[in-house]
Amino acid sequence: MNDIDIIVVGGGSAGCAMAARLAEGGARTLLLEAGKSDRDIRLLVPALTMAVVHNPAFDWGFPAEPDPSIGGRADKWPAGKRLGGGSAINGMIYVRGHAWDYDRWAELGATGWSAADVAPYFKRMEANARGGDDARGADGPVKVTENRIDYPIVDAFIDAAVDYGLPRNPDHNGALAGEGTDIAQATLHRGMRWSSARGYLRSGRASADLETWTEALVRRIVIEDGRAVGVEIERGGSRETIRARQGVVLCAGSLTSPRILMLSGIGPADRLRAHGIPVVRDAPGVGANLQEHVGTHIVAKVNTPTVNSDSRGLAAVRHGFDYLLRRRGAISSSMCHAQAFVRTDPAAAVPDVQVSFTAFAFDINEVGRAVLFREPAISLTVCVARPQSRGRVDLRSADPLAPPLIRHELLGVDADVEKLARGVEIGREILARPAIARYMVEEVRPGRAVTGADLRDYVRLAAIPLYHPVGTCRMGQDDMAVVGPDLNVHGIAGLWVADASIMPTIPVGNTNATAIMIGDKGADHVLKALRLNRDAFRTDAA
Repeated sequence: MNDIDIIVVGGGSAGCAMAARLAEGGARTLLLEAGKSDRDIRLLVPALTMAVVHNPAFDWGFPAEPDPSIGGRADKWPAGKRLGGGSAINGMIYVRGHAWDYDRWAELGATGWSAADVAPYFKRMEANARGGDDARGADGPVKVTENRIDYPIVDAFIDAAVDYGLPRNPDHNGALAGEGTDIAQATLHRGMRWSSARGYLRSGRASADLETWTEALVRRIVIEDGRAVGVEIERGGSRETIRARQGVVLCAGSLTSPRILMLSGIGPADRLRAHGIPVVRDAPGVGANLQEHVGTHIVAKVNTPTVNSDSRGLAAVRHGFDYLLRRRGAISSSMCHAQAFVRTDPAAAVPDVQVSFTAFAFDINEVGRAVLFREPAISLTVCVARPQSRGRVDLRSADPLAPPLIRHELLGVDADVEKLARGVEIGREILARPAIARYMVEEVRPGRAVTGADLRDYVRLAAIPLYHPVGTCRMGQDDMAVVGPDLNVHGIAGLWVADASIMPTIPVGNTNATAIMIGDKGADHVLKALRLNRDAFRTDAA
């Protein structure tokens, strides 16, 4: 592509949205993705999700440092290695978050990102299978629907949660987003995964002003006289520098965006000098403020069919045909079937724990892969919605091919331990309600005997990251903020960051929908900046 106006680095959930919207706005856009194409059957069939997470062909699988708060365990943190990024390998769970979270962003200095500000972008990006209304979109690039499964135990969970005292919410992503209990929604379309790449780059939406390169690893951003003018990439075994007239948008995610900034000389000066990297701008907030949802599972054997039992024998054959003929059944399932947003303290203003119900259960094998139980079983994923613990992402070395250095204590704050344990207790109380108790056979994890102090000890060892890292290039207007509310990197012209790394705080719920919204809304901020410089930007961009 000649005469590139802008380069977007990272073809993930936010990057695909950003690049497509920029091109729609008239900017000649080059999208660079370090991973390969997403054209692989394993990225389309929902039941194959467990075959791609922690699979090095699809997942960068960045190693975290040993975490003393969970017994010194060193986890691998997934990151999508294909076009579509996280949306190509995730559990497909669609949660917008709670209005409180976005209003909190605005209070923290992210003006223009309140609940009222982001709502139109959630609506613009969605194609809700139920149709549009005041809150939901009907014709956007992101397909949102319910799972095409029929397990009575899913409805039983919802009934039990209502019996426990939670309000029934007919739409977790509508006017009462992030409240109550109901069926989970997912980024699925006709029984297949619907990634950000499928929605924004295909389906007849692609613009002639957008070109996409895969297997193009960005080594650094080229900065001249305080302005981003291009990127140095490695592709096909060779290096080259690609220039752009208007600048660069970094959408590489919370683990890679800060790493690329630091490799480019933007970051904490002492850390850059330690790796021999010339300091372009001392930005101490780069890599700081790492946040991650922490959770654990309740697993129980049941006496009714679930995905586990339907994945074997004649039931598996039946579901295979059901999927081939109708794109329905167990093979079409996302990683969550019902949701409950819970207040561990009844006096709390907003829910602080998310409980996700799934009509299957799995173990993790020695290489970190999920392996389904053989018997019928269910799981509840209990998640601390707004953990207080903070970590950081650093450079491991000045080598652009080296993985990031991830330091984070999942349960480094005692209040998070208590909240997680209380969430498990609430999950158990829901499972004890008559509507679902009649299906329960045995609690496998943690085990009913594990209570009180033993339960607190258990969650310290069984807690896991839920693959929602955010915050490492925080949006705000203070000295530790990396980008302003317009997403421009402080002190560097022509350089923006637009992905989950800009979130000041982590919102309740799975973060993929919010990341896509950031890319979609962020494009308007970038286009506004480009249009202010009409002499350099094409006149047909307006």
